[in-house]
Amino acid sequence: MAARFTLVETSSARQEIKRSRFVAIAAPAADEAAAKAFIAAHSDPEANHNCWAWRFGQSYRFNDDGEPSGTAGKPILAAIDGQALDGVAVVVTRWFGGILLGSGGLIRAYGGTAALCLREAGKVELVETAAATIACSFGDLTRVQVRLGALAGVQIRDQAFTDTGAVLSVSAPKADIDSLSRLVTDLTSGRALIRWDR
Repeated sequence: MAARFTLVETSSARQEIKRSRFVAIAAPAADEAAAKAFIAAHSDPEANHNCWAWRFGQSYRFNDDGEPSGTAGKPILAAIDGQALDGVAVVVTRWFGGILLGSGGLIRAYGGTAALCLREAGKVELVETAAATIACSFGDLTRVQVRLGALAGVQIRDQAFTDTGAVLSVSAPKADIDSLSRLVTDLTSGRALIRWDR
């Protein structure tokens, strides 16, 4: 599966095209509600158009906000998809400058401003994770904690102590489930109990 990315923080870009001003603002968004809130917060009621798009996995929406159908929201979504982004919302605001751009001009202006904004934004790869609980004895605990703590993408989120040892709550990249299970089994000579929430 191809790598997917999201934005690290809010980013913006601006262009002037035939006297119309275009400003794009993009940000990571956790879900549809967050995307809607971001769009509402960054739409300028004084502007002629506030066009937008967002994507979360297979779910996406876009809006032309009064521009001819397909000339604004769809090109913004294409800019998101063109950079393999997910969990992202983008608003492109236009202040009309008096010169009509035509359909092709609008598509290039909205898509281009969104793409410029997204290209300049900091990105981080999205890694699908799985959660596990690892029950181990006090004798194995330090060795397991140190080795897990040294692995990229593995986090010990919580630990609870029992009479004989501890139960660790761990998250790790889904791609590493099998190798991580073997590592813990080898470290503890099979004494640790591992349960993945797949």
